[in-house]
Amino acid sequence: MNIKRMIFGEKMPDKDDPKYKERYEREVKAGRKFAETLHIDKFAASIQRFADRHRTAFLVIVFGFVVGSFAWNIYRLAVVYNHKPNQRTATEMQDSLLRERHKALEHHKEKVDREREQEVEPINRQGDEDNRKDKL
Repeated sequence: MNIKRMIFGEKMPDKDDPKYKERYEREVKAGRKFAETLHIDKFAASIQRFADRHRTAFLVIVFGFVVGSFAWNIYRLAVVYNHKPNQRTATEMQDSLLRERHKALEHHKEKVDREREQEVEPINRQGDEDNRKDKL
């Protein structure tokens, strides 16, 4: 390919130009066949009939959609602009992980200590002292 053609592109073909006429007709025929296959042509015709019968309603719908889309885009831009992500350094992240692990370990130790206290019966607990095996 020529560098000039890559940068500037080709001249836009005219539909009446004999050089491109056959190619244009072939592409138009393919487009019409595609539209008929997907029934896009019938859908477009029904929209055109509605637009002809109800001009004001059609314009309200179309421009309402455009204005709504524009408003939605502005809203999303404002949300993204005002979003302030929580920026943390790697050291802060490591510290928070270590604190979480330390808290989990302390919680586990407290739980184990409580279980041990429940298992071991203290000597001074009131009860039947005659039935104890370790009586002096």
